[in-house]
Amino acid sequence: MPSAAERTRTLVQSTCSAVLLFPGLDGAEPGQFMPETRTVGPDGELLLVFPAGSPAVRAATRAPEDGPHSVVELTDVAPVSVPHRIRGRAWLSGPLTVEAGPAEAGRTTLRLTVDEAYVDDLWGADEVAPEDFAAAVPDPLAEHEAELLQHLHSAHSAEVQTLRGLIGERSGPSAAGTAAVPVGLDRFGLRVRFTGVQCFDARFDFPEPVRDISELRRVMHTLFDAASH
Repeated sequence: MPSAAERTRTLVQSTCSAVLLFPGLDGAEPGQFMPETRTVGPDGELLLVFPAGSPAVRAATRAPEDGPHSVVELTDVAPVSVPHRIRGRAWLSGPLTVEAGPAEAGRTTLRLTVDEAYVDDLWGADEVAPEDFAAAVPDPLAEHEAELLQHLHSAHSAEVQTLRGLIGERSGPSAAGTAAVPVGLDRFGLRVRFTGVQCFDARFDFPEPVRDISELRRVMHTLFDAASH
């Protein structure tokens, strides 16, 4: 399974929503604290780009030299329609400063030095050490996950439904009428949410972690073949 650090790094470098939380700044619109872009620096710091005149930039500029202690909150929502759609959240906190160096016209980069991190998702809730976050890499399928899940749901729903036959007792008569929706995909496996009379997740692990889309196609064909027999 992916480590807590990898899961957090994947969320940070995905397209899920992010908001910068400041203590004592309750009057501004929430959208004013959503960075336009975010990247991870070489030492594991978060680089957040905001409009130059935004409340986030003003707060960071007026703060002491070591910056206000701030939190980036990320919310991961399943890219397919499914009950309980929020798949997870992550929080990264630390001092916030204005990044030195040339700035893009009309934009300012803020640096969040990560002191603490925490993730609460479909795998569970875990603390993440800053050094582990800095060393982790995002899941190789993360960039394409939304598209892949939507494709599985729209074009291969019948095959996904057959996976119910691989989950033992929960696939008995009481599961009749249960829909199957692919809700998560990573290099280690596929997660399917079965909804209807029952509602539960089942995890289908791959024999070996996949490294790219080509390997994913092969392992998915193998998985569907096993379910059909």
